[in-house]
Amino acid sequence: MKPRHRRLAWIATGVLALSIAVGLVLNAFRSNLVFFFTPTDVAEGKAPTGRTFRIGGLVQEGSVQRDGTAVRFKVTDNAQTIVVAYTGILPDLFKEGRGVVAQGTLHGDGSFRASEVLAKHDENYMPPEAAEALRRAGHPVGAPDQFRQAPRQ
Repeated sequence: MKPRHRRLAWIATGVLALSIAVGLVLNAFRSNLVFFFTPTDVAEGKAPTGRTFRIGGLVQEGSVQRDGTAVRFKVTDNAQTIVVAYTGILPDLFKEGRGVVAQGTLHGDGSFRASEVLAKHDENYMPPEAAEALRRAGHPVGAPDQFRQAPRQ
């Protein structure tokens, strides 16, 4: 084999290896990408069924049902409401009427099963998508009485 052909073979091998590596990285990135949807988006069918995504909004008043570590609650953006089922320990800041983001999957029967529940960690935090959805629904986002914690006694 001539030196020129050997060099071309090495270059071709390098390009092929680089292409495979880039393909694997992009595939891993795509499979780990988690999108955010509001309850209205889910009701309109924009959310994927059987694929992990996040849903966010407010925990509807009077909707939390506990059975040991199994919890069912409703997440609302004041336009639509989605029932969320979760098994595990909820964050300390999880309360009715407060902001929440749940990560999980939507099943064919319309139920959302969360694998992780994140509660709003201070009065200034809310995902921009959730805040915009609440504003569109006419909910006063950032109202002082809405996001301020009651003083401890």
